[in-house]
Amino acid sequence: MSENRQPGPAGRPPTVGDVLALPVLAGGDPRVVAGEEHLDRPVRWVHITELTDPASFLKGGELVLTTGMPLPDDWAGVRRYVDELAAVGAAALVMELVRRYHRPPDALVRACRARGLPLVTLARDVNFLEVTQVVHTLILGHQADAMRRTQRVHEAFTALTLRGAGPEEVLRAAAEMSGRTVVLENLVHRALACEPSGTTAQAALTDWERRSRTTPATDRPGVSGPEGWLAAPVEYQGERWGRVVMLPRALPAALPGRDFGPEDVTVLERTAMALTIARLTRPTPWERTAHRNALRDLVEQRHRSPADARARVAALGLPAEHVRLVAVLADLPPERDGEATEFRLSEELTATGVPALVGLLSPGRLGVLLALRPARPWREAVERVARAALDAAPGARVSVGAPAGDLADVARSFREAARVAEATEPGRPLPAGRSFHERADIGLRRLLYALRDDPRVQDYAERRLGPVLDHDARHGTDLVATLRGYLDAAGNKTVAARSAGLSRETVYQRLRTIERLLGGDLESGEQRTELHAALHAVDALRAPPVAPPPIGTGPGTDEFSPGPRS
Repeated sequence: MSENRQPGPAGRPPTVGDVLALPVLAGGDPRVVAGEEHLDRPVRWVHITELTDPASFLKGGELVLTTGMPLPDDWAGVRRYVDELAAVGAAALVMELVRRYHRPPDALVRACRARGLPLVTLARDVNFLEVTQVVHTLILGHQADAMRRTQRVHEAFTALTLRGAGPEEVLRAAAEMSGRTVVLENLVHRALACEPSGTTAQAALTDWERRSRTTPATDRPGVSGPEGWLAAPVEYQGERWGRVVMLPRALPAALPGRDFGPEDVTVLERTAMALTIARLTRPTPWERTAHRNALRDLVEQRHRSPADARARVAALGLPAEHVRLVAVLADLPPERDGEATEFRLSEELTATGVPALVGLLSPGRLGVLLALRPARPWREAVERVARAALDAAPGARVSVGAPAGDLADVARSFREAARVAEATEPGRPLPAGRSFHERADIGLRRLLYALRDDPRVQDYAERRLGPVLDHDARHGTDLVATLRGYLDAAGNKTVAARSAGLSRETVYQRLRTIERLLGGDLESGEQRTELHAALHAVDALRAPPVAPPPIGTGPGTDEFSPGPRS
């Protein structure tokens, strides 16, 4: 009999269609003559009857087996017979065409079609007791499997909670268990985290706010809205904070919600509970960490596709099309609280109505992505951001990359801002009329400062100026200062002597010593240029060490761990 024990898909009870495919019934040559569209009804039990009123013994979900012997002869009796089966929720009526009937009565077919009750005829004799035994074994086996799966769900979410898992890890577990896309949103319908399953973030999140607003909130896990979302509330300190949503696998063609089973509800309930506990135990608002992860994904280009990236940032409330996108970095002084600065800057931008993502990219580096109307002067908006950052963290260095016309170019804009930051030594005065630095500010001196750790720059400085530096170190002289004054005066010895407060003869003597040590001619414009560059390199090498963290490195306390992106 093992050949008859073929369950339906894991995670749901057998349906009418599953049962009809079992060999024990397939041998009777079953034919569906009514209610074909309802073969997905779950079968809770099998009931053999030869009564004229079998519905009084049913509770719903039964597969009713009959030889047709008790079927009334009159049309009204047949209709009453079918109405009672449909009203009690019978899964289907299976009638054997061997003894009383050899074709299904027209009245029975019409009544079943009218009530949407599947009617299945068997052309050959079937052992109903064997059908009952096989299907009941299948149902009981499914129930035992369901209990074991439910236990595994509870154990998995308990382990996540005890481990202090963040929202993305909880959502990832829910998506893996259910095989469905799971989304976490707050009260203003911002999708803070999305774990796609069998689809893309673009398909799940496109036009998210509008779709979410058409899906009413529920006090407990339930299906609602035109798309048939399964949703559960997430609370914080006894108040509703947001909700977690499980999306159906297919478009809701006819019956939204029929796509979900009891195990999906269990998974979503435990997901909501785990998120509620995580929200209580984590101090950082999840909106902040959602912004951080969105920015890091853009900077490191971890999205599956540009369309996914657009859908994710749009679901966070940032326009991604028909805008000018500007990347801003603020490197904070070591003593400043990065999270406090992040919060204050975010509040400032929200209050002024500037759409932006604001988040710590690393412990000492704050990233901002502005979405501006193409006609709006972007430097004006960046100046506002820079002033707000300097007010929140005096001593911060604000750098900006060139505006990007598309989200795909944002990573380039952030890289450019990072290069500007690398070329800006601490304490460098701000450009006139500005509170930020940009690429146009980088001259030779700042370029060499940015390249100061490159061995080739170090080797060049040593080759060109090493003998003079060594002489000053051994003899206590100050030839480098004399050379600097001479080069700053564009080779005018008189101006150099006046600036240094020395006699011309002293300057001449020192310059001859420098020429002897370097084996060169200081009257050569090319050599003066080379020495000037070498002096800038020496200045850069002597500058205080600054090591801003990489823009893709996190502070280690994120609520949403970015994790690998497939």
